[in-house]
This record gives sequence, C-alpha cells and structure tokens, in this order.
Amino acid sequence: MAIKHLKTEEFDAAVDAAPLAMVDFWASWCGPCKMLSPAVEAIAEEYEGKVLVGKVNVDEEPELARRFGVMSIPTVVFLNQGREFDRKVGVMPAEEFTEVLDANL
Repeated sequence: MAIKHLKTEEFDAAVDAAPLAMVDFWASWCGPCKMLSPAVEAIAEEYEGKVLVGKVNVDEEPELARRFGVMSIPTVVFLNQGREFDRKVGVMPAEEFTEVLDANL
C-alpha cells in the first residue's frame, strides 16, 4: 500500500526517514477531504519509493494536528527530512501537489 496512515508515536520516525514527505491531515466526516482523497492516492502510487505519502486522521491524532497548527482540513503538509517547507489548505488539483514534490526531489 502506497499511503501510510500515520499515528503520533510513529510520525517522527517515518517522516525523518523519508527524504521527502507529503502528509494529508483529514477526517472521515470531511466532504472536501473525501474529494481530495483520490488525488492523494494517485500521487502515492506515482511517487512510491521516492516520497512518503501519509495521512493523519485529525480526530484520532489531535496532538499531531495541534503540533502542525492545522486549523482547516484538508491540509497537506510537505516535509523535507522531517522539517515542514510548504503546505496547501483545501481541495486543489493534483498538479498543485506534484509541482511542490517535483521541485524538491
């Protein structure tokens, strides 16, 4: 499976080990999150082996949402060796995300 569902206790180790990570903060009740999900899944497949594509359920992992200052969902955070360098908030075309990834690979 290309997408990694991240929990608080494994988050740091997972994103630190990846040269580049894209993490989708979402919730099951969020309509826009459901709209974004197919794009995130496609990106996970396309970049498998190059980028860690993760999802964090904000209802199950509120501490991670607080840590990253997630105020609205969906929020996609981009990390390079565990450090945030960009974020996108809301539903956007997949190209908005892949442009960030391609520019930082």
